[in-house]
Amino acid sequence: MEYTQLGRTGLKVSRLVLGTMNFGPQTDEADSHAIMDAALDAGLNFFDTANVYGWGENKGRTESIIGNWFAKGEGRRDKVVLATKVYGDMGADGPAWPNHDKLSAVNIRRAVDASLKRLQTDHIDVYQFHHVDRNTPFEEIWQAIDVLVQQGKILYVGSSNFPGYKIAQANEIAARRGGTIGLVSEQCLYNLAERRAEMEVVPAAQEYGLGVIPWSPLHGGLLGGVLKKEVEGGRRASGRAADALGDPATRAQIQSYEDLLDKHGIEPGEAALAWLLTRPGVTGPIVGPRTAEQLASAVRAAELELSEELLTGLDEIFPGPGPSPEAFAW
Repeated sequence: MEYTQLGRTGLKVSRLVLGTMNFGPQTDEADSHAIMDAALDAGLNFFDTANVYGWGENKGRTESIIGNWFAKGEGRRDKVVLATKVYGDMGADGPAWPNHDKLSAVNIRRAVDASLKRLQTDHIDVYQFHHVDRNTPFEEIWQAIDVLVQQGKILYVGSSNFPGYKIAQANEIAARRGGTIGLVSEQCLYNLAERRAEMEVVPAAQEYGLGVIPWSPLHGGLLGGVLKKEVEGGRRASGRAADALGDPATRAQIQSYEDLLDKHGIEPGEAALAWLLTRPGVTGPIVGPRTAEQLASAVRAAELELSEELLTGLDEIFPGPGPSPEAFAW
């Protein structure tokens, strides 16, 4: 496994990020622990979660599964760069009680303590804002973060689903305050089929020294060989992938993609991950395996070298927006 610095920091992280969103809802605790052990064995040291994972009445369950795994000892916590997120309402259902969601100083303080308890650790390495809070000024957010850093409860801060201008705004205010390192990573939707991040988000991240952590690298399974699986009678497309395949043009595009990779003898899902690893500014994509076999496939992808011919072919099938601002200005 290769490692890289997370943005402009000195923190070394693996070029694949273990996503844990399936732990609890789709993968039971024993299998989740086995996947995390296998991830460490494969060299993955960057684990991503969120306080809301587990969903519904089970919000927080995923963090608890990870915490129970840490409690097994044998250096598990020391080997992991742990990232979690704050923003969502942690109530089981219904509207949030005032100040129990988003990024007010009150909720950040409450949420980090609750996450630390579930994760059975004394600190979070990368604490991420899960979404933009339009009602809380960054001056307040950074003041709350400064306290947590001084207390040793968090080390670095990242964003998720931020537009480019919010990345700039957050870090400019952090710089004006002084003593605050600001955002060091941005977790965004980015893959072959969804390249809008190249317009503003990736350039902003590069300008401010943030590592880019793409989520949904297979676009909900659309880039994972979905048509081939249909023919072979395997798991059918669902969610975002099924919706996309309802469009004949998209279906034809995915067929061309799978045909190209069949010609090169590469599995579609592994090619999609490997492509992201060639993109400027990308630290590593988040892989969310439900099984050990899916984790093994992701690890193989990290070792793939895509030829220039294949990269050109992928660009022809999934053209990006082009450089900013030329893509929309001229």
